[in-house]
Amino acid sequence: MDSLVKSASTDICSLTINQEILLFDGVCNLCNGAVQFILDHEKPNSQLTFTSLQSQTGQTLLQKFNLSTQQFDSLVLVVGERFYTESTAALRLAQKLKGIWSWLYWLIIIPKPIRDWGYRLIARNRYKWFGQKESCMIPTPELKARFLD
Repeated sequence: MDSLVKSASTDICSLTINQEILLFDGVCNLCNGAVQFILDHEKPNSQLTFTSLQSQTGQTLLQKFNLSTQQFDSLVLVVGERFYTESTAALRLAQKLKGIWSWLYWLIIIPKPIRDWGYRLIARNRYKWFGQKESCMIPTPELKARFLD
């Protein structure tokens, strides 16, 4: 069993070299809505794939980057061998959107502590304000190829 886990970890680690992966809270209604929004508004050349923070793939990636595998208070955007969290992850995602949405990236000029304060305020209250599901979302058959778990 241990060799299976190690093999899965190796596959995940090599997978990140050429991919962009968004890890999101799979039971959060706001996060699921954000994923759907990205899918509906992303630029045609987007290579973004998705996995929930709670999934085996998500947990493996969190461990790879020494991030908490218990607290799911931030999106995590993996780009090759780098990762971004909180407001930086959200703003880098904006770059991948069509039209005026990509202009949100310019908010990156706001100092990170201020941006992250706003991000954490929403993250702390997301279940209260937007609700949560009992289990992670299951992608439709058309979207299944874009999801790792």
